[in-house]
Amino acid sequence: MHSASPIKQKFLKKWIMGLQLCSSSKKNMTITERRKAIKLSADLALASVRNCTTRWSRALIASASQNDENKALLQHIIGSDAAKLKKASVDVVANSPTSLAKKIASKKILKRSWGIRRVRKLSNGALKDQPNSIAKRLVKKRTQLLKNLVPGGESMDAISLIEETLDYMVWLRAQVDVMRSLAQASELLDGK
Repeated sequence: MHSASPIKQKFLKKWIMGLQLCSSSKKNMTITERRKAIKLSADLALASVRNCTTRWSRALIASASQNDENKALLQHIIGSDAAKLKKASVDVVANSPTSLAKKIASKKILKRSWGIRRVRKLSNGALKDQPNSIAKRLVKKRTQLLKNLVPGGESMDAISLIEETLDYMVWLRAQVDVMRSLAQASELLDGK
């Protein structure tokens, strides 16, 4: 961790603070509870280091703040900025995916009931999908997949989704690097 960037150091510090609070609050944790605590504290540390400047970071904080059990951890990791960051994350909760899901579901129902598919007849009478129709469906599927992967992605348009996805990937990479370095350091200590 000698040549770690200041961002990675800040993430590590906040993540360890979260892990310490989780381990002190409950001594006998199951494997599943430990996994959830590690993930939650890592997500909150990442969002905290990002200062709630992106939708994905606000979505992570909003998601964690909805559960009463996570509020102490949220306060501990975020610290004095908790009120400001929670307020910034309120818009994520307000734009929850429930209303968007209803709109999407109603569109899907309409499409199914109309049986809309762009097809053309070949000379032998068989039907063939138009290439642009296939491409559009593929893009829609991939976009929906991204919306499900990126926190807060359900309420984003395509351009914002791509920008947020790229930013989220960079920050996840930093998170993985820190976790990998910590695991390697732990292995070195165990080997001695």
